Amino acid sequence: MSILFANAAVVTMDPANPVLKDAFVAVEGAKIASVGSLRPAGKFDRTIDCAGKVLMPGLVNAHTHVPMALMRGYGGGCDLQHWLNDYIFPAEARLDDRCVAAGTALGLAEMIASGTTCIADMYMNTETIAQTVLDAGISANLSCGAVYFGDPADFSPEKCGDCANHVRLYENWHNAGDGQILVDASIHAEYTSCPPAWEWVAGFAQKHGLGMHVHISETRSEHEKCLEKYGRTPISLLDQYGVWENGGHAAHCVWVSGKDMELMARKNITAVHNPVSNLKLASGVARVPELLKAGVNVALGTDGVASNNSHDLFEEIKLAAILHKGTTGDPTAVSAFQALSMATVNGARTLGRDAGVIAPGKVADLILVDFTSKNLFPCHDVLENLVYSANGSNVVMNMARGNIIYENGEFLTLDLEKICDQVKNYALPHIFG
Repeated sequence: MSILFANAAVVTMDPANPVLKDAFVAVEGAKIASVGSLRPAGKFDRTIDCAGKVLMPGLVNAHTHVPMALMRGYGGGCDLQHWLNDYIFPAEARLDDRCVAAGTALGLAEMIASGTTCIADMYMNTETIAQTVLDAGISANLSCGAVYFGDPADFSPEKCGDCANHVRLYENWHNAGDGQILVDASIHAEYTSCPPAWEWVAGFAQKHGLGMHVHISETRSEHEKCLEKYGRTPISLLDQYGVWENGGHAAHCVWVSGKDMELMARKNITAVHNPVSNLKLASGVARVPELLKAGVNVALGTDGVASNNSHDLFEEIKLAAILHKGTTGDPTAVSAFQALSMATVNGARTLGRDAGVIAPGKVADLILVDFTSKNLFPCHDVLENLVYSANGSNVVMNMARGNIIYENGEFLTLDLEKICDQVKNYALPHIFG
């Protein structure tokens, strides 16, 4: 299908020319065909008049646990370890495939309506997530987050269920939907596994050319206990076992050291900043300005809704832009363009997606934001309004891989009424009684 976006303010994410006024963007199939100030020749299946709207790349949520939409706000008022051990792990032990499908669909609906077109998700029952994602139409890098609490001396791929999960997920889902779904190798965290598990996952990633998704230095106690136990920081320790040979994305990075940052830049490890979740769980504030100065690619994530409590990436964009101004006393610490880059092109880059910018040949992951909304009027600077004034409710269209999956409040790939029924009448009673 061919679609022409006409008369739009286009946020290209090209630093040399970030905003085009009254521009035309043509989409052919899954790709952007042309971008310019003149209407392209030829006929289109549909023309969308974008007067009063901003066309921008779809948002990339680079660290999620989508099914945790079922636990929105559950266990509030705790730090990470108490929250996990006293609330989340017991609830997750009662999940089944039907619960995971319902929670995934609910989380995806929220993300799609607020402008997300691609995610990196780490969770259990991952094949169920994969099918739900495929049906919804957005792109996803999926991983199962290897966990192993047994004696390291007893480790074997047969005794660690997540080894089999890696193999099955890769064989059944990698490149599904013509690349809509990609599979990442994944270690949940240093503190939930052990060296033999790290070596196995690292070897699997290297064998199949996969990226790596890991929770890294989320809390001070996690970081310091690793130093006490192994004499190395989590990110350096995992590097010793070959985990970062293909690069990867490290979620949180709140307590990484200066030497860690040098390693991340050298090994092409993206820091995924989760400002809302890290503040809610009192984990701290990642030193994003220092990461950027060290040459580390920084992306944005919401983390799970249970610790956020929202999938709205516009909230993360604003907080990422203002938080570091306050902690450093520098109003230029993170610019509006840098904050938007974290949620678009930087996230796409770490997930191996040819998206995040509006240019010919790129994947047509695009969203429309209604700038006639009262919270976006008047507009003196499009980028400033997107970063500091916009929210997910201003999104009026979501196009993923050239297909419009949400428009003017209507989901075109999801049945929201059915999803809510499954959550209310099956998933919540099953988990919470």
